Amino acid sequence: MAKIKAEPFAFPVRHDQLALIVIDMQRDFAEPGGFGASLGNDVSRITRIVPDVKRLIQGFRNAGLPVIHTMECHKPDLSDLPPAKRDRGSPILRIGDEGPMGRILISGEPGTAILPELAPAEGEVIIEKPGKGAFYNTELSEVLQQRGIKQLVFAGVTTEVCVQTTMREANDRGYQCLLAEEATESYFPEFKAATIAMIRAQGAIVGWTAHVDDILESITNA
Repeated sequence: MAKIKAEPFAFPVRHDQLALIVIDMQRDFAEPGGFGASLGNDVSRITRIVPDVKRLIQGFRNAGLPVIHTMECHKPDLSDLPPAKRDRGSPILRIGDEGPMGRILISGEPGTAILPELAPAEGEVIIEKPGKGAFYNTELSEVLQQRGIKQLVFAGVTTEVCVQTTMREANDRGYQCLLAEEATESYFPEFKAATIAMIRAQGAIVGWTAHVDDILESITNA
């Protein structure tokens, strides 16, 4: 069996069962005027990972492996947005409010779109998710089952929220999960570091972590 150099030990990869999930690389989280910035975050931290996410996506495409994109967003009537999610803290803008890039995190609005550099290719699956985890109230389980996917490589944002939540959901459903370290980011560097440690603790209790170069080397040579 092929292996990817990883922590806490090598990831036993089956290339015919592998897919990449790119979590929420959206304008609202990465550009000034979006939701991330309205919460007082330094969104430049997110844009720094774009080159690594891009080459990871391209590597999977070149290898003929599935790439799945997620977008956190809600229906225009907010019927899938609970008050517990919307009414918290004191942000400049709340989900559903009108912002510089349209209504914040609403399906179809300009700010909800994936960054142009990372835009999905024709035929790639796009999952619109109303929660932090990509399995909640979405078709992701069915998509993975139909394609025979049992191993998932994760990239995207933020490491400690939507990425980690989805990894934990996947782990509970029996998927083997690998986080690409340079292709994920948080607004808080200490949160990213802590999440990486939690994921691979106790013998990969949630999953493995690996460098983008090592992942690409494995799928290129498959």
